Amino acid sequence: MYDVVIVGARPAGSSTAMLLARKDFKVLLLERATFPSDTLSTHQVQLPGVARLKRWGLLDRVIASGAPATRHVRFDAAGSVLEGHYPAFGGVDALYSPRRTILDTILVDAAREAGAEVREGFVVEEVLTDDGHVTGIRGRLRDRKKSSTTVTEAARLVVGADGKRSLVADAVRAQTYNQRPVQSMAFYTYWEGVPIEGNEMYVGDRYLIFVCPTNDGLVITYITRPVEEFRLFRSDIESNFLKMLDLAGDLGERLRGAQRAGRFRGTTDLPNFFRKPYGPGWALVGDAGLVMDPITGQGIGHALRDAELLADAICAGFDGQQPLEAALAGYEQKRNQEALPMYEFTTNLASYRPPKAEEQVLFASLVDNQPQTDQFLGVLTGVVPIREYFAPGNQLKIIGVRAMAKVMLNKVRVPHLRAAPHRERLAQA
Repeated sequence: MYDVVIVGARPAGSSTAMLLARKDFKVLLLERATFPSDTLSTHQVQLPGVARLKRWGLLDRVIASGAPATRHVRFDAAGSVLEGHYPAFGGVDALYSPRRTILDTILVDAAREAGAEVREGFVVEEVLTDDGHVTGIRGRLRDRKKSSTTVTEAARLVVGADGKRSLVADAVRAQTYNQRPVQSMAFYTYWEGVPIEGNEMYVGDRYLIFVCPTNDGLVITYITRPVEEFRLFRSDIESNFLKMLDLAGDLGERLRGAQRAGRFRGTTDLPNFFRKPYGPGWALVGDAGLVMDPITGQGIGHALRDAELLADAICAGFDGQQPLEAALAGYEQKRNQEALPMYEFTTNLASYRPPKAEEQVLFASLVDNQPQTDQFLGVLTGVVPIREYFAPGNQLKIIGVRAMAKVMLNKVRVPHLRAAPHRERLAQA
């Protein structure tokens, strides 16, 4: 019998397994894929996630993989171009955007090295219960050449780290709350031979584009637009993709001198919700418990955060520091407290609503204010509290009393970041 069986070995599952195994718990980590394995991703590990990798002794492996450090950022919105650097946090001052074939393998290997038993290519088919209490799983090792034998594994706790379509969450009927509708679509691809200094972000009329360097000298270009434009965009992906890039400063020109190094990958499967992440004999972590639109690139960092919060809670419960149920309830509370401001910021950004007047003036005010520009970039990477930064008092300090007064009196007119919705605008881009 295992202390913990974890279903899913992407960043949330592997990190949870590693942290528990380092505490000498008996852990079984199951994953239907075999590594290295790719998956849809923004690639970005924001600064809080990078700080955790450093603390866990894994950042050097990411760096050794050739994933470039990103310190310089260009943010272009509403005619205001902001350039700066991320604030240092937890002993790091750069984010990284490794390929998932690399990052996920690093984390699986770290779990194995810590003492967790890892079974790749294992398909979990059933979550076992006894009188409403989860007791284990039933599944089989995937083998194309041979028929595989179904096996049963028992555990004190089963953790679902199996993504937003979690089998574990479905089996236990985990409650979903604070749900928002799907608002965005996303497409991305890779390029080689692109001159780039760091990360670039472009916010415009119902779109957001970000560009970042990744492994093997490649650059990823990632585009989001309203979900209702997916079918139109997909009708001629390459042409529409390049038209979008032409809206991003000189990015289109730079990319036309480069070589595309991958196919276009896109999705509309971008839900927003919280799930209750625990119950009798089970817990959820990563996208299985909380998922938001990737427009802010927070997914990997949040997975690492929640893995640490859950591992701490399990340790406290199993070691007798407090009842396991109380420890897991604390995990949910801490997760929600840390995630909610960014969740609100993200779902608001993904709504493509026209900005408020004070937001427009804020960008213009930041152009000549380097310290506050860097703080704004800290908001985007998750190290500067959103609510504090956008609090009226702080905005007043940045914008100035007179400018704020004009905004409140509707005397300031500046171009909108995003104009009114129009389905055919894409075709004209």
